Amino acid sequence: MSSERAEAIAYRTGALDVRRLSLFLAVVDRGGFSRAAQAVHISQPALSQAIAELEADLACLLFHRLPRGVSLTEAGRALIGPARSVLRAVDSARQVTSEISGLARARLDLSALRTLASDPLPDVLGPFLRRHPGVQVRLVSPDNPAELLDQLRSGEAELGLTVAGNLPTAMVAVPMGAQAMQAVFPPGTQRPAAPVRPAELARLPLILTPPGTSGRDLVDTWLADKGYEPTVAVETTQREAVLPLVLAGAGAALLPAASARLAQAAGALVADVEPLVERQLVIAHRSAPLTSAATAFLALAAPGS
Repeated sequence: MSSERAEAIAYRTGALDVRRLSLFLAVVDRGGFSRAAQAVHISQPALSQAIAELEADLACLLFHRLPRGVSLTEAGRALIGPARSVLRAVDSARQVTSEISGLARARLDLSALRTLASDPLPDVLGPFLRRHPGVQVRLVSPDNPAELLDQLRSGEAELGLTVAGNLPTAMVAVPMGAQAMQAVFPPGTQRPAAPVRPAELARLPLILTPPGTSGRDLVDTWLADKGYEPTVAVETTQREAVLPLVLAGAGAALLPAASARLAQAAGALVADVEPLVERQLVIAHRSAPLTSAATAFLALAAPGS
């Protein structure tokens, strides 16, 4: 099924029964009928019947029913993007009227890189929800910027908090300021109070995330600009493990200032770095009209955008 035909069918079907498209995406996102049924609070037979009716309307199978689950057919994969677009358009239409009552019952699909989901996102999301308590936020945290862009393209997320640079021209990038980094050492570390320079950091055993992640790319680039490479003590995909590993004495790390303050309160030694290490942050979205909730979030997160 071509993407053009899938989009046409999705819009036609969406006009008849948006609920079936929503249930289709629930199965896609949860990876199976039973988990989707639990998530949307209907019985599995009712969900299966709704999907069967959708397949009948489209005259094609959307899922292969397997002994241990389901997998998407080619037609099913082609329908995902258009189906998300239909539901986004419906949400946008609903939110137009919600503006009058302070974004009551509005929804915001938001993606943020894992490190940014802990800082600075809470400083914006908290005030936003206090101002608009009727908004329901769905937050996903991808492992890397490429995955975040895929979520924006597919419609899984409407806004994405990520690092600046290498964004496709089809994406709009709204600047959100810079995030400064600091060096964090295990408790009891003895070193001068002077700022940490690349030569010193390169000699230290470091706790890093894998290449391709935003934090690792920042460290690698900062050291490479001065002709150094990092000494990797621990490489972990679990960003939440970096700070506990530092506190346990496994090595040093370069962390956002907010995380560094938490480390310092727990007994770690924190120092500035020179030259300054920071990453420019942006909120990215597709070049398309935004829902009212997304517009309100941008107005708070990036005033003047």
